[in-house]
Amino acid sequence: MPGHDYEAAVAAFIRARGVIRCATACALPTQGTVPPADRAALADYAEARNKHRAAREHASWPTSAARE
Repeated sequence: MPGHDYEAAVAAFIRARGVIRCATACALPTQGTVPPADRAALADYAEARNKHRAAREHASWPTSAARE
């Protein structure tokens, strides 16, 4: 694709959908600080998600009665 066509395609995409995030910014760690309350909320969410996942996996394991 020639350079002009590529630029036109990118411009058309941005006009149609907008830019939702910058790929360069997402590739690097953030320079900002996250408030302690947000970090705690994320930790609580991750713990609840892991407990839910473990319970779901445990429920799918065959029981000893099913193996006999």
